[in-house]
Amino acid sequence: MSNTDGFIEEVSEEVRKDKLFALYKKYGWIAVLVIFGLVGGAGFLEYQKSASANAAAARGDALIAALEQDDATLRALELNNISNSGGTEVPIAELHRAGVLLEQDDTLGALKIYDSLKSGTDIYAQIATLKAIMVRGSTMNIDDRIKTLETMSAAGNPFRTIALEQKAIAYIDSGDGKEALSVLMSLINEAGVSQALLSRSQQMIVALGGKIPEKINLLSNDEVAQ
Repeated sequence: MSNTDGFIEEVSEEVRKDKLFALYKKYGWIAVLVIFGLVGGAGFLEYQKSASANAAAARGDALIAALEQDDATLRALELNNISNSGGTEVPIAELHRAGVLLEQDDTLGALKIYDSLKSGTDIYAQIATLKAIMVRGSTMNIDDRIKTLETMSAAGNPFRTIALEQKAIAYIDSGDGKEALSVLMSLINEAGVSQALLSRSQQMIVALGGKIPEKINLLSNDEVAQ
């Protein structure tokens, strides 16, 4: 019986092999295509990543080259070409182009760029919003100006201290020296305020008739009076 059982098992095994071989001949091409597809797909993805990295590097080099141009007109032209080519560098190029336009006294052109960027939610939109407020100054509606700066000076905002300074200036422009002093006093108590900003804030406090707390007064009397 054991020999018979062994024979049956061997025959069954051969039958299974024959069936598998037949299935392979019939459907094996599908497996080959799947394998080539996976390998080819991985290779294509790597090619795309490499091409994207090279393109980004080229755009970055073009941006640096444009910023190194001494001639403002040529610098603006090259920055405009970078903006037209698309990519993640566009808002950076546009902000720099707006700066060049301001150098050339083209305020309307610069504001057009800032206004086109400030509708977003990224850091470039916030920079554009602040720059537009600075450029418009007292010509901007005071309520809109203060409302926007109120939002930007909220805790946690990366431009909080700059927005606070601009809010104080807005109150000065509106004739509300008391509120401007209040904002400036809170500003000089902020952590991480730059020395330049601290200096400007103290000078405005003195000009408004305020008194700087001794523990905050990091400048000499001569520096504050300048």
